[in-house]
Amino acid sequence: MKGAMIARSPSKWQGPGAEPWQLALQTVVSDGGELLDLLDLAPPSLPIDRGQPFSLRVPRAFVARMQRGAQDDPLLKQVLPLLAESEAHAEFTADPLSEVTAVPGLIHKYHGRVLLLVTGHCAIHCRYCFRRHFPYAASQPSRTSWSQAFDYIRRDPSLCEVILSGGDPLSAPDRHLQWLIDQIETIEHVRRLRIHSRLPVVIPQRATPELITMLSRTRLQASLVIHANHAQELDDSVAAALAPLRAAGVTLLNQSVLLAGVNDDADALSALSERLFEIGVLPYYLHLLDRVAGAAHFVVDEARVHALHDALLARLPGYLVPRFVREVPHEASKQPFLAARER
Repeated sequence: MKGAMIARSPSKWQGPGAEPWQLALQTVVSDGGELLDLLDLAPPSLPIDRGQPFSLRVPRAFVARMQRGAQDDPLLKQVLPLLAESEAHAEFTADPLSEVTAVPGLIHKYHGRVLLLVTGHCAIHCRYCFRRHFPYAASQPSRTSWSQAFDYIRRDPSLCEVILSGGDPLSAPDRHLQWLIDQIETIEHVRRLRIHSRLPVVIPQRATPELITMLSRTRLQASLVIHANHAQELDDSVAAALAPLRAAGVTLLNQSVLLAGVNDDADALSALSERLFEIGVLPYYLHLLDRVAGAAHFVVDEARVHALHDALLARLPGYLVPRFVREVPHEASKQPFLAARER
């Protein structure tokens, strides 16, 4: 999981009578000109790619955390489609991780755990998303065909953890999530449930009482992996949303992606780890960028990665230093980016 994932259009679960978080999904900013206007930036100031098929999509609560008049704002850079995305780079492909669904809606990459693609929808389109080209329409099962995924899990007693992903799984309504959890709970050898989501960061209202109750009552050991790349994303509304989840016994972790011009700075990464711990979240992974087509301008060279790792080791206690990793297709696990070099 790296970023967070993809939405083609407003979720089919939204409509009249929607909850506040669903209304926030319906009113995301999807026009580059409007976004720049909200930030007091003149449209010619940044080379926006208006024809980009991976469209602009950003919740207004996230826009409110951006700095007005700052075209180098680290949150803006994560969501604004630039002309650079259209440049072709041989190493950057539509499927950098060679992901294959074992059955519709299920990816089995690593021993002991499987990933369910709950939905192809997302609250925010992160420009570096490694699934920005993923064929969700062909991979996501209907509710009636989810049985294939559950049967796959039942047949493999080595599977002890199920990960809800997507898209963003928390863009699905609580009733659908409850149904999925109910099915998973019937599989005796599954002990852990993990949810990877950016919604508690970009739309904090998503941490509904129903969601909190659901995760506190399941027999499965529940963890929530949020995705924040910069401390500026983690305002008081995010802290307030996460507090009841932590109080309910949900383990809270964070994954980040190392992005040029966003967080490839020791001060920024240190501040992120400190802020995460302040709001009860442990830094988990810092991913080196997956080489997905359209994201080459976010690459950080390896010499700088080594320097950043050394700087964090010198500044932070070990439990606040995220693990620097990269994903390599067909490997048995994420690969650590080792700081050790020949001296």
